[in-house]
Amino acid sequence: MTAETTVPTAPPIHGRSAERRVVAALADRLRTGSAVLVLTGEPGLGRTTLLDEAARTFRAGPVLSVRCDAETRPYGGVRALLAAAGHVPAGAPDPRTAPPALLGAFRDLAGDGPLLVCLDDAHRWDAPSRAALVRAAHRLSRAGRVGLLLTAAGPGPADRDFAALPVLPLHPLPSPAAAALLDDVTGGAAEPALCDELLEEAEGNPALLLAMVRRLAPAQLSGERRPPRPLADARLLAGVAGEWPVAPTPAADDLLLLTAAATRGEEQPETDAALVQAAWRRLAAGSGPGTGPGGATGPGGATGGRPGAAPRLAAAAGRATGPGLPPPSGPRPRVPSGPRCRVPYGARSGVPSDDPPGGPPDLPDLPDALSDVLVRAEGRLRLTGPLARRAVYARAAPDRRDAAHRALAHALRARGQELPALLHTAWATPAPAPARAAQLAAAAAAESSLELRATALARAAELTPHGPVSRERYTAAAEQALLAGRPRRAVRLLAEGGRAFVPDLVRGRAELVRGLAELWDGPVADARATLLTAAALLGAGAPARAASAALAAADAAWAAGDLEACREALGDPRERTPDPAPDPAPAPAPDPASGPLPHPAGPDDPRRPGGPDDHDYRLGAGALLDARLDLATAPLRRVVERARSAGEPEVLLRSAAAALMLGDMAAAAAASARALAAARIRGSAALVPQALEYLAYAELRAGRHAQARTHAEEGLRAARRTGQRNTAAHHHAVLALAASIEGDPTAVDGHVTAALATARAHGLAQPATLAQWAAARADLGRGRPLEAADRLGPLVCPGPRRGHFAVWMLAVPCFVEAAVLAGRAEEARRVVPDFAAWAGFGADPQAPAQLLRCQALLAPPDRAGELYVRALALHDRAGGDFERARTELLYGKWLRRRRRPREARDRLGAALVGFDRCGAVVWAEQTRAELRANGAAASAGFPGGAGPGAGALERLTPQQWRIARCVAQGATNREVARSLSVSTRTVDYHLRNVFAALGVRSRVELARLVEREEKTRAQL
Repeated sequence: MTAETTVPTAPPIHGRSAERRVVAALADRLRTGSAVLVLTGEPGLGRTTLLDEAARTFRAGPVLSVRCDAETRPYGGVRALLAAAGHVPAGAPDPRTAPPALLGAFRDLAGDGPLLVCLDDAHRWDAPSRAALVRAAHRLSRAGRVGLLLTAAGPGPADRDFAALPVLPLHPLPSPAAAALLDDVTGGAAEPALCDELLEEAEGNPALLLAMVRRLAPAQLSGERRPPRPLADARLLAGVAGEWPVAPTPAADDLLLLTAAATRGEEQPETDAALVQAAWRRLAAGSGPGTGPGGATGPGGATGGRPGAAPRLAAAAGRATGPGLPPPSGPRPRVPSGPRCRVPYGARSGVPSDDPPGGPPDLPDLPDALSDVLVRAEGRLRLTGPLARRAVYARAAPDRRDAAHRALAHALRARGQELPALLHTAWATPAPAPARAAQLAAAAAAESSLELRATALARAAELTPHGPVSRERYTAAAEQALLAGRPRRAVRLLAEGGRAFVPDLVRGRAELVRGLAELWDGPVADARATLLTAAALLGAGAPARAASAALAAADAAWAAGDLEACREALGDPRERTPDPAPDPAPAPAPDPASGPLPHPAGPDDPRRPGGPDDHDYRLGAGALLDARLDLATAPLRRVVERARSAGEPEVLLRSAAAALMLGDMAAAAAASARALAAARIRGSAALVPQALEYLAYAELRAGRHAQARTHAEEGLRAARRTGQRNTAAHHHAVLALAASIEGDPTAVDGHVTAALATARAHGLAQPATLAQWAAARADLGRGRPLEAADRLGPLVCPGPRRGHFAVWMLAVPCFVEAAVLAGRAEEARRVVPDFAAWAGFGADPQAPAQLLRCQALLAPPDRAGELYVRALALHDRAGGDFERARTELLYGKWLRRRRRPREARDRLGAALVGFDRCGAVVWAEQTRAELRANGAAASAGFPGGAGPGAGALERLTPQQWRIARCVAQGATNREVARSLSVSTRTVDYHLRNVFAALGVRSRVELARLVEREEKTRAQL
């Protein structure tokens, strides 16, 4: 008896917020009419869960909930539904009477109120019943307020029946949602490496994830005992897939198997139909076990029906080819070794004799039954989802899988695709097979695709007898997997290599891979230690790689905000000599060494180890950390200039980082954009999220917040795809900063929370500082300076809680403004000298103008105006709509308080134009309020200048309206006075008049009235 982990019977629903809102909207529509919705998706994605939740939470009326059983009798489904509704039809259903009978049953159940009808697995009904149900759905309004919620596995014939109805497809869970579900069901007790493996095995299927967790004992979850391999075997997959998918004939089963063997998840979800057909014909012709491509005997001999004959693909990783590469490659990495769902062929090698004469039919003549699981479009074939692919592959007998791989290998070789052909041959070859392994490794060296190269090297390692050569090949495969954007897979490949003795050079390469994987997706302090170990191991045999590892350690220290550790990794300035020449011994695989500061960087190009760029970069970065811009400018500028003719993404990323340090946002954006294009062309998926990160930072610092948001959103998706949580934290921080000017508090809070969660867990000081700055800037934009000052004070003031050494200065202008508005000017004065030194440093083009703005806020009245004017002149030179508009707004407020309304109107109008141009919605609204308080009307040409609007508060003056809004937000009279730069007595006076004008007696009543008025205005 095996212990199992108990999983809650109804675990929390994660990653389905949008779908749940759509289902809830259906229930809401039943207040006034009828509604229909079909939930589709492959088994395990949560169709039934959403249906059950809808039935459980519907309180407006009765619920008719039916589980649809498989029906073959005509109108068997209709009869079952009518029986469940307690309705006895007058006669046998037919196309004319079935739809009215269903509508009558619904009408009787609904009565005068709404009715929700939930039908689970409606695709299992017979075709006449499905057709009758669809016709009834189109006439549902005749039954009253009825909601019809269906689930169906699609695409397929049933899915086509329901296509005319509103359809909501369910997709695999995104990685964060799947991780949250796993954390909930395990209570956070699962070992991290096992968590990563479970999430990758589940491929976003929540039912499969829960099934794997239930199978594990608590000691296996915690890492005390080894879990079973594979985590998802044939029996478990069959339990999740149920009776699906089913092929009508053995020939059709062959077609499904070949398609499953030639595709791989989201990286390669489809394959060439002509290739599969060629392999299908060869398989039907009798290329059985033991026969290699072209009829030759394979190196492994006959496989027969022996257990375990299927290739072990844990490291071969069928997720292996990059964009634009030949479609075929390996299957799902882990082939089940346990009991099969069914064994359609046993030990037979050919196709059974009940197929049509002449072999299998052409693809266009396939029976419709296959469309439940197989989709053909524009000459491509794909299975309907990851679970279908894995279930098809797992249920096949080992000898049949081998035969399918050999047939694919023959078809590929006929096309001249040698490495994919060798891979399929290798997957049909039992280990050990040293000759086949050497052939595969040699072919991988000439392959341009990083993922395909990683797959080939991993399979070569599996076929190699355990020892130094095997471990070296696993290390080489891990290097390629890392470069291809698979850091977790890279670490697992290193673990598969075992502990065989290898030279320091191979150990150093392995530690370099491990350190970079941690740098992208783990605690950066651990990454720094690992990378320094790699540098020490590589020092004698590969000095250029050692230098790259040290630079990666500096990246890790930078990410942690550890200034001294960063200096240490860069080396003593007196020892910063030009980098060594390229390592003399050619390495069997590329070196994934680190690239540029100031953020976690990508792998270095193995074809360019060392060189003048490395030396100049280290020299310039070290001088910058020593606050010697005079010494940093020349070497960093050389890095930027040399990259103008470069095409390698690593070199371009290094150039972008150097430009960011110099404050040259145009050069940083240009280099980042070129790095992004180069990474995509080369298939370096690991570098895509980092290129987008640099691009987002460049756009953000240039004041182009909308563009920064666009790049960060794309970068966040890329970081999630490639398992780079640390890079994702940077993108969340950028998105929080962009949202902080757009007036979306929900978005700000969400991105701040996400950035801080990873930053705190992995020791990332930079995104943590940026996220807290974003939260404070959002407070300031919403007129809450006290909260903003409280957030920013610890970040910018000296002390142990000060933010990242390269970021906290950027938040000083926000803190000064918030502190002055909150009545804490003395706190603001203490940080201005440090900011003045930063502005004089010359690395931030906006800083000189921001410094003058800070000084104006703190200056006596006779000097402030001149400082604002000088600040605006510097803004003209630096550019950036947002920062200039903020200075215009503060200057306009100052002019209004000095009773200079005409000048104030001009400045506030210019600020409004600037905020509108850059999409700073919340700041534009603040400016409109100032214009109203200044007496500007809509006719003056300023948007939104007409006051509160046509409602209960229209009797208020602009100043009274502003005070009412602040009070409604929970501010005290003193806080309102600070926010509006008026006296507390003025606030008291206006608030008494507000209460009298509106007839309210408390601040709570006022808040309700303001909220109702603002909702009315929003609808208008």
